[in-house]
Order: sequence, then structure tokens, then C-alpha cells
Amino acid sequence: MEKIRVENVSYSYQNQYQKIEAVKEVSCSFEDGNMYAITGESGSGKSTFLSLLAGLDRPESGTILVEGENLLEMDRDAYRRKQISVVYQAFHLFPLLNAVENVMYPMELQGISRREARKQAEDCLREVGLGEKIFHQYPKMMSGGEQQRVAIARAMAAQGRILLADEPTGNLDSENEENIVELLKGLAHERDYLVIVVTHNPEVARQADVCLKMKDGRMV
Repeated sequence: MEKIRVENVSYSYQNQYQKIEAVKEVSCSFEDGNMYAITGESGSGKSTFLSLLAGLDRPESGTILVEGENLLEMDRDAYRRKQISVVYQAFHLFPLLNAVENVMYPMELQGISRREARKQAEDCLREVGLGEKIFHQYPKMMSGGEQQRVAIARAMAAQGRILLADEPTGNLDSENEENIVELLKGLAHERDYLVIVVTHNPEVARQADVCLKMKDGRMV
């Protein structure tokens, strides 16, 4: 089932020296139950495109439809809380919260009781392969692979079924890279998530169900 449709979307921004046309008239669609990879050289527009899908930036022209609804007409804060999650290369965990508390955070924003949020957070951590010894550890105490699993568990806890990942294996060794890719594929194939991964890594891209490439702001 089609989850997101992008129609002739363009976006530009002004840096210190010039106007950058980061995304140019991109059209594509994304369906539930698939893992997509978006590849391209640095500066090709892929991370900016992901930011547009996340509702963090607004297209200058064109339309992004999420389940048929125009993203620009939606409450984008609610969209990011309830429908979509983003996982980053740098993990972006809260350093003063332990693993369970990091995963609880989006649920508490939705008004879920602390007791129930803790239970669901622990379940999510187990689902991504982390045992109880990690539950009360802080990010600096974890390996890179463990931190990324916590970040994915936090994305799962948000209850949305759209997961965007910006270079999620960029800081990981090859073994952890493989494990994280398998985890993301499992969310798509077994739990019907829409997973979109921005990556420069051809090994990651090859494992996606659909691979798209951006060049000079265009989808090619």
C-alpha cells in the first residue's frame, strides 16, 4: 500500500555565498513493507530530501502526500510524534538518560503513563536484541552498535510506521552494520514499516528492496 507520494518537489536554501538548489522536481512513491535506499554523492540532495519527508523542511514547490494527506496541511509536530521517526548516524541519544529512559521519551510526550512507557520501552529494547544489562546504561557506556539499536528501539516506541534513517551505519563496523541493516529490513518485512535509508554505502543499498539514486538534486 502506498504510504508516501512525492510530486514535483523542489527545495532550495541560501548559504553565505549562493543559492543552493538542493532538491529539484523530484517525484517518487514509497510503499509499506519495503526498505528503500537513497544513494548519491555528498551534496546530491539525499539528506535534504529525507528532511522534507520528515516534515523538518517545507518544499518550495510540489506536494508530499502522506496516506493521501498533504504534509503541508498537517500538524507537522504531531506527524513527527505519531507517524514518523528519524534515526541518525550520530545516534542522537540523550546523554543523561539511560537506555530505557531514552526509549520512554517519545511515549511520555504522547501522554502514556510512566509505568506503561517503561514496560513498552523494555519490550522494544528486547525486540532489537538488547538484554537487561543495557537497560540502565547511559550512552557513553554503550558501543556504537548498541547505541544505534537503542535509537531504533526509540523510533519503534513512537508507534509510527514510517522510519527514516540517515546514514544509520556510518559510525559502525561491518558486523554491526550488517546487524542494523537486518534489523531495519525486519521492521519492513515483518512489521510492515516503511523504511527509507539514506546511505553512501553500496553494501547497505544492495540489501534494500528498492534503490533510488539522487544526483544534483534530482532522482535519477
